[in-house]
Amino acid sequence: MAGDGDLDALVARIPDGTTLALAADYYSGCAMAAVRRLIARGARGLHLIGIPTLGFQADMLIGAGCVATVECAALTIGEYGPAPRFVAAVKAGTVRVIDGTCPAIHAGLQAAEKGIPFMPLRGIIGSDLVAHRDDWKIADNAFSTNDPILLVKAIRPDVALLHAALADRQGNVWIGVRRELMTAAHAARRTLVTAEEMFDGDLLADDRWAAGTIPALYIAALAHVPNGAWPVGLRGRYPADAAHLQRYVEMAQTEAGFRRYLEEVLLESPTEG
Repeated sequence: MAGDGDLDALVARIPDGTTLALAADYYSGCAMAAVRRLIARGARGLHLIGIPTLGFQADMLIGAGCVATVECAALTIGEYGPAPRFVAAVKAGTVRVIDGTCPAIHAGLQAAEKGIPFMPLRGIIGSDLVAHRDDWKIADNAFSTNDPILLVKAIRPDVALLHAALADRQGNVWIGVRRELMTAAHAARRTLVTAEEMFDGDLLADDRWAAGTIPALYIAALAHVPNGAWPVGLRGRYPADAAHLQRYVEMAQTEAGFRRYLEEVLLESPTEG
């Protein structure tokens, strides 16, 4: 497991072409420090999976040319507007988009978590989405008649990448109420975590933390990176940097503006161990 602050060693575990699951911007833990290192390295051919949506971190990776495919329920910068580099890439045909829904993404991850090939799901049959997903199947309910049900193929990411508020020296990672991150860690072949703070005790031995803790068994690498979600916020620690995100959206409307932003932000980012 990567030692405290060993961010480069952690990012080195994400080779080009990785199927990479990323946390949602506004309520999960985004490993933005690691994303910036991926961009600086010149990563290519990534297949991004939103848990279940994507936002700022995905837009940066797309703008930097790191992404081949995006699979998610939505990709937006939220209150700041559409994701500008994603929109540009879709128009230019330089990124492939696999449309999903929040329940479908969660169901696919749950199937992989359980080690089964698919998860049955209701609520999508009858929509145009089914026609565009050849990896989803409609089947008869084996326990009823005239009751078709959708089978969502398991989603097994190569890597789940997240930023957590707390981790301990044994490699256990506390994610609190963000249970989708627990599911993703179980589903992925390996999980890489940057942590805001290191806990000197054992998170699994303390009832205050244990229920919301991903055991070290599921964590392939951990790096201590204070402020590692910036400029996205981290629940209970700090809010999103609204001025920075607004500046990003304004600059990233053009390729030249995005390049200027990228040059600036890779120099001015807060300390990343």
